[in-house]
Amino acid sequence: MKVAMIGTGYVGLVSGACFADFGHTVTCIDKDAGKIERLKAGGIPIFEPGLDVLVAQNVKAGRLFFSTGLDSVHDADAVFIAVGTPSRRGDGHADLSYVYAAAEEVAALVGGFTVVVTKSTVPVGTGDEIEAIFKRVRPDADVAVVSNPEFLREGAAIEDFKRPDRVVVGTEDERAREVMRELYRPLYLNETPMVFTNRRTSELIKYASNAFLAMKITFINEMADLCEAVGADVQQVARGMGLDNRIGGKFLHAGPGYGGSCFPKDTLALVRTARDAGTPLELIETTVRVNDDRKRAMARKVVRALNGDLKGKRVGVLGLTFKPNTDDMRDAPSLSIIPALQDRGAIIQAFDPEGTGEARGLLDKVEFKSDPYAAAEGADVLVIITEWDQFRALDLDRIKLLMKQPVLVDLRNIYKPDDMRARGFAYTSVGRR
Repeated sequence: MKVAMIGTGYVGLVSGACFADFGHTVTCIDKDAGKIERLKAGGIPIFEPGLDVLVAQNVKAGRLFFSTGLDSVHDADAVFIAVGTPSRRGDGHADLSYVYAAAEEVAALVGGFTVVVTKSTVPVGTGDEIEAIFKRVRPDADVAVVSNPEFLREGAAIEDFKRPDRVVVGTEDERAREVMRELYRPLYLNETPMVFTNRRTSELIKYASNAFLAMKITFINEMADLCEAVGADVQQVARGMGLDNRIGGKFLHAGPGYGGSCFPKDTLALVRTARDAGTPLELIETTVRVNDDRKRAMARKVVRALNGDLKGKRVGVLGLTFKPNTDDMRDAPSLSIIPALQDRGAIIQAFDPEGTGEARGLLDKVEFKSDPYAAAEGADVLVIITEWDQFRALDLDRIKLLMKQPVLVDLRNIYKPDDMRARGFAYTSVGRR
């Protein structure tokens, strides 16, 4: 089938490359000429493991193309809208201006029957608005507007696309259903469930899923605080809970709070949508507030590790991105923790395997280092914020020798408290004695 993918951000580029790998002919479209030229030259504007190879293979095979123009829309069987929906300043609603602008441009160019698919994360009712745009701009157009939310985890997006838990499709148009079935036909070999529902339900499934996972993370973070107060171990609590099949162990890892491109903006957008509908979601509102407070609380944990005095102290930071295996800095805990430490007089030296480029534009007065040992050198305390694999087996004897004093604050519980104390570290973790 012929696919036009509007937007070459995280969702659009990964989805386009994977559809091409399924055997479809895909044109990824973006107004950013520099980004398109970079993609044509073999460059990848985001860090996602395996994406560079996947793109190169499908470009070479003649199935994946990049363009700043919308010519491919006319002959496309399906046009995916995968543009950004950031939080709108002032009220937290999703900014849908890019979605609606794309819909207007696509409406003017569609040819025969075309399935217009919303891949961007959008509030309930957005599909209705897109449909209204098509009726206004091209009342003669033969289109079906479909919701097909993405459930991609940064760092594992290709695997998530090719081996998903489910594919959700919101449409009541039988022709559109057949197009969507054909697009995802390769997944039938894996017996992937395809959930067909109406469009508004599909839109809400995405928000409800992300809000629930954000709430699960926030729950275990609050349990971690309780564990510290009563002398329990949050990792054992999480394991004991997670072995219950009704709960599951995923997203029960205590840490400095959630961040990234989805959870912060999606929980906020859902809260606003629910309030507008007259049905406030108090659990999710509390989740948003507790998560914001969580990040600042992690800075206070570092302050306590140095007995309340950070003035002139050198703090080594390992990990800046919101999670490992991505260069995404959006709403990363480091963006709250580091300024809070600087406000107390700390000097920050930091290392991240992939996020330094983004971090330079977001963090002031930080000394960026080339490796974890450089970040530890001369530090009064070393803080692990992101659990990159390369931080899991550090040469701790070398770290101890490099540091001014052996104080380590592990916000991801990578190391074992007893082992660290045996090595002579003053060690602080999350939710453990």
